[in-house]
Amino acid sequence: MNMEVLMGLIIPFAGTALGSACVFFLKNGLGIKVQKALGGFASGVMVAASIWSLIIPAMDQSEGLGKLSFLPAGIGFWLGIIFLLVLDSAIPHLHMNAEKAEGPQAHLKKTTMLVLAVTLHNIPEGMAVGVVYAGYISGNAAISASGALALALGIAIQNFPEGAIISMPLAAEEKNKGKAFLYGVLSGAVEPVGTLLTILAAGLIVPAMPYLLSFAAGAMMYVVVEELIPEMSEGEHSNVGVVMFAVGFTLMMALDVALG
Repeated sequence: MNMEVLMGLIIPFAGTALGSACVFFLKNGLGIKVQKALGGFASGVMVAASIWSLIIPAMDQSEGLGKLSFLPAGIGFWLGIIFLLVLDSAIPHLHMNAEKAEGPQAHLKKTTMLVLAVTLHNIPEGMAVGVVYAGYISGNAAISASGALALALGIAIQNFPEGAIISMPLAAEEKNKGKAFLYGVLSGAVEPVGTLLTILAAGLIVPAMPYLLSFAAGAMMYVVVEELIPEMSEGEHSNVGVVMFAVGFTLMMALDVALG
């Protein structure tokens, strides 16, 4: 495994770990406006990554189809949406169920569901990084090392607030910063595992690369629309989430174009 691929495995996971480490430096947790800002920022990063790092390369790889070059990307995108829709139906709104948990097992149930919900949403992110690096390893001209790195950095940026949003509430509930940090880190562990498994299967997935790239994009967009945007918009009206969405989108767009 070369250094570029190793960085692709480490960088997104490091984002989650660093975000989770906020539990050791922030005393009073995250305010509502801060949570909205982080959610908006993460949404912007994921939307931009879906477009520039996944959907556009998927269509570029299908240019031989002429005016139908959008077809593999469209099919893959819908498969990603359906995949997350099925998962969300099988394990419905875990974070909401966690908030409503009552009784002697409520504390454990809330902690477990919160971590499981975030872990579930990390699946498409790990898959996205893995598919892009698999394409790079296979010599696909549409995917460069810098482009793959841009996606890994973008996912890491998105993972930072996610790690903080997991660890801070858990620390407030459990009064144990070390345990809260561990839960936050574990929620992101599925990403490097999924990335590595996808890379190892590179030879098998190359023929379906346009579909897989857009599949990852569809799954990521589902998370944004179903979870992140509603959470940043609930409660008292505030524009901070929208502004930070624009910041995250612009930053990821700039990273992808500058490094790609």
